[in-house]
Amino acid sequence: MAFTAKDAQALRQSTGAGMMDAKRALEASDGNAEAAAQWLREKGLAASAKREDRENAQGTVALVVDSKVGAIVKLKSETDFVAGSEHFKAEAQTLAALVAVKGTDAVKERAEILDNLKITLKENIELGEVVRFEAAEGNSLESYIHVQGGRGVNATLVELAGGSSELAHDIAVHIAFARPKYLAREDIPEDVVAKERATLETITFNEGKPAAAVPKIVEGRIQGFFKDVALLDQPYAKDDKMSIKQLLNGATIVRFAQVEIGA
Repeated sequence: MAFTAKDAQALRQSTGAGMMDAKRALEASDGNAEAAAQWLREKGLAASAKREDRENAQGTVALVVDSKVGAIVKLKSETDFVAGSEHFKAEAQTLAALVAVKGTDAVKERAEILDNLKITLKENIELGEVVRFEAAEGNSLESYIHVQGGRGVNATLVELAGGSSELAHDIAVHIAFARPKYLAREDIPEDVVAKERATLETITFNEGKPAAAVPKIVEGRIQGFFKDVALLDQPYAKDDKMSIKQLLNGATIVRFAQVEIGA
């Protein structure tokens, strides 16, 4: 089947391919535009596979909260230029909305669209963390998203029992900037604590502290470690004289999540 320059131009515009590639695709597909688009997609995917080793630490996070359901999706890119584009941000938001309604597996419905993004944007586009919370009856679900350069870069979700939505929101904001890894110190794996304790012992000995004083010094420093990584132990960002546990005043954090670009 013959094809014209106009056919090649239409194929180029619809796929984002170069003009010569569009012509080769039409030649390989006997002028069939649909088959040519598939040929380009397959070639593009082969090319994007080579891009999979390239770092994609940029991107955007999208947040959707609807009553008792919240969802966060990270969409990763290589450059902040692509991450800030309206098309890219819109896709992330579409994914988050889909997760909120249907669950985390719903992102699979957009797999082909994400594959096509790799071709048109010529970057290693990849789906990152996907989170969905559905709060229990009577619990508060609150969120926070930090926007930088017109795109979401840091989003949190918090489910709180026995406390107000205002308190839950304050905690969501705190998490965004304090970056706890665990809810409570009891949640920290024993091997993680043991490794940190051993490191602190080595540091303390290397500082020339008396051997008899080392255990007490290490114990003080391990308490500082807990304050860094365990949410309930952390000093509240708005009032560092108060811990998050004290701020809760009897309320309970059921769970929390944080999704951040570059993390």
